[in-house]
Amino acid sequence: MIEAILDFNFMQNAFAAAVLASIACGLIGTIIVEKKLVMLSGGIAHTSFGGIGLGYLLNIEPIYGAFAFAVGASLAIASIRRKIGTGSDTLIGMFWSLGMALGVLFIGFTPGYPPDISSYLFGDILTVRRVDVWMMGALTVFMLLAIISLFNYWKAYLFDEEFLRVLGVKSTLLENFLFIMIALAIVILIRVVGIVLVIALLTAPPAAARLYTEDLKKIMGLAVVFGLIFSFSGLTFSYYYDLPSGAVIIITAALFYFGSVVVRGSNE
Repeated sequence: MIEAILDFNFMQNAFAAAVLASIACGLIGTIIVEKKLVMLSGGIAHTSFGGIGLGYLLNIEPIYGAFAFAVGASLAIASIRRKIGTGSDTLIGMFWSLGMALGVLFIGFTPGYPPDISSYLFGDILTVRRVDVWMMGALTVFMLLAIISLFNYWKAYLFDEEFLRVLGVKSTLLENFLFIMIALAIVILIRVVGIVLVIALLTAPPAAARLYTEDLKKIMGLAVVFGLIFSFSGLTFSYYYDLPSGAVIIITAALFYFGSVVVRGSNE
């Protein structure tokens, strides 16, 4: 495996993508789990499919379209939810369905043969390109800096919003920033596990880490480590056994989480 990473460019790209995706999962996924925004993240992820379809229609890089749709959907969901008080489940479901429908429509309008969208839906870490790695790297560094520099504010947002108001920080501003970062994390993970499976990789590592510690920093650190384990397992099995990497990553994450629940339950 190490020789393959050293010898082949596509394996180097896949290795870098696994590391970057794991960092994104550990940081943003922890906030998602603690703030109970799992379904909202799934809605943003599926809405981004509309951007992928638009990218094919306009003959531009589909991931750029996904980025625009994901950011737009995250801000729209946050704004509508605050202004008109629509139930979150209903609102997320509407964006979820609309994004997928627009994606199908745009792809249907695309001239020529229908494009292969399986890698965007289910992910394939072995197809990650160098340009994808650079984009993922830039987004991951941005999120890392945002989490570290504003860590105390994020902690207050998660556990004590009243204290956040005492500090003079508007929770709505921080929430909008969080939703943008969720969109960025989803864009990072699309090439690794795909739109359909992205919600599992965002939530499984921090959910598993939360079983072992309640300290926010430790949860984030453990979630990154678990994300690395899950991502490298998918990379290894997809390389040696020609298996879908996204599916292997998620199955590994789910088995680890359920195993951790059983172990923790038996020790109590």
